[in-house]
Amino acid sequence: MSCRGVRGATSVEANDPQSIVAATRALLEQMVAANDLAVEDIASVTFTATDDLNAEYPARAAREMGWSRVPLLCTREMAVPGSLPRCIRVLILWNTDRSIEQIKHVYLGEAVALRPDLS
Repeated sequence: MSCRGVRGATSVEANDPQSIVAATRALLEQMVAANDLAVEDIASVTFTATDDLNAEYPARAAREMGWSRVPLLCTREMAVPGSLPRCIRVLILWNTDRSIEQIKHVYLGEAVALRPDLS
């Protein structure tokens, strides 16, 4: 079994707790469905948010989904000039027998522009 990374990103309409949690939850749900992830196989999850999203921790969505024993970390995304605003990125480290080619990364909303090759 290997530890593989599953990437995802989404855009958020507004800097308020409800919008941040809803967008993050939708992203996590699609990442789980696309890869048939089992929570007990998740090693950890890192969330980043752009500087303009500070009303809530994106990890709250995972906790509300019952990911109570998964290590979660929220941090700030680098503030690169011209980068996508109101963006949450996710990296799930997943213990799996799947190959890298079998991993499905998920990009939603305006974040599709980040990786059009994977969207």
